[in-house]
Amino acid sequence: MRIADTSGQDTLVQKKKNKKAIWIILSLAVVAIVLYFTLAPSLSNWSNSDTSISAQRVRTATVTRGDLIRDLSVQGRVVAAVSPKLYSPAQGTISFEVDAGDSVTRGQTLAVIESPELTNQLKQEESALQRLQLELDRQKIQSNKQALVNQKAVDLAKVALTAADREKRRADKAFKSQSISQIDYEKAQDELENAKLVYKHSVKDAELNLESLAFEVKAKKLFVERQILLVEDLSRKVAELTLRSPVDGLVGNLSVEQKNQVAKNQAILSVVDLSEFELEVDIPESYADDLAIGMTAEVTLNGETHLAKLVTISPEIENNQVSGRVRFMASTDDSISQPKGLRQNQRLTTRVLMENKQDVLMVQRGQFLETGNGRVAYKIQNDMAQRISILTGARSLSSVQILEGLAVGDTIIVSGTDQFNGAQSVLITN
Repeated sequence: MRIADTSGQDTLVQKKKNKKAIWIILSLAVVAIVLYFTLAPSLSNWSNSDTSISAQRVRTATVTRGDLIRDLSVQGRVVAAVSPKLYSPAQGTISFEVDAGDSVTRGQTLAVIESPELTNQLKQEESALQRLQLELDRQKIQSNKQALVNQKAVDLAKVALTAADREKRRADKAFKSQSISQIDYEKAQDELENAKLVYKHSVKDAELNLESLAFEVKAKKLFVERQILLVEDLSRKVAELTLRSPVDGLVGNLSVEQKNQVAKNQAILSVVDLSEFELEVDIPESYADDLAIGMTAEVTLNGETHLAKLVTISPEIENNQVSGRVRFMASTDDSISQPKGLRQNQRLTTRVLMENKQDVLMVQRGQFLETGNGRVAYKIQNDMAQRISILTGARSLSSVQILEGLAVGDTIIVSGTDQFNGAQSVLITN
């Protein structure tokens, strides 16, 4: 008896190929190839770089071409363009006729200084002037009298000469007729010669005496003129004891108290003319050599820009700064066009335009100028920053001129480069 088995139920099963595994292998291969070509440059940069830094830690800028304006931004303080300070011309007691803050007009009396010493000296010199004028008048009278005496001597000598000449002619006739002797005839000749000499010397003496008298009068006049100048100077000093306002404006702070003693050349008060203002600016010493009187400036007031110009520059340096004055002006000419709303000691931003360079190669200004002394920059290409040498020129508040080492479109690191420690190449990572 044959026992049935399950062989009749068995079927031949063919083994299927595992396509899924093949696809996985192919995908891995493709990924590997892509990763290789993607990471190969990065790996190459990483292997060739001296150090690496995150892109978030640096600031970059692109080199462009355009107009570069060298400028300087400083804070200006509004001051009165005319603010004269008055000083005591002599020692004395002061009496104020105004108070601080009073409105005054030009020529108005502000204070009076009582100086008995100066007033007494003026009276003494006026008395001396009167004495010298009397001496001059006396000398003129004396000169006239002496001139009259000299003229009298000349006239008498002329009369004597005429008489001697007449006697000589009479002697000539008498000698021809044998009426007088030879001795009498020669005596008449001698008397004529003597009269001529007397007349001649009388004329010379009169001329010299006139010159001497004129000299004496001139000397007296010079003394009088000198004394007049001295009296005028003292009169001016006495008049200056009355202090008057040189301008229309307001009285500033009083430097001394009422009825106090003041010394010569001591500050008394100041008068502020509020009709015209200027800006007093403190400029860093490093810009002092680049500044020149007449440079254009821009002043920002209430969101508006007003045209101005640099009118004065101090020759002295104090606290590493140079003091200057900026004056408002109209846009068409040099006339003053002062904006409204200015107040004494108001702070305003002032921009001084030093130079305008057109069509130059430039890049944004940054800390790299200080760390590299303006001679080194890091140029970025394919996430690699290469250290290169550059040459910079003029600098403004926002840009710096590039003379050598870079071209339009180049990107460099403009932030500080101290963190690179002088590396030749730096990898920029994301």
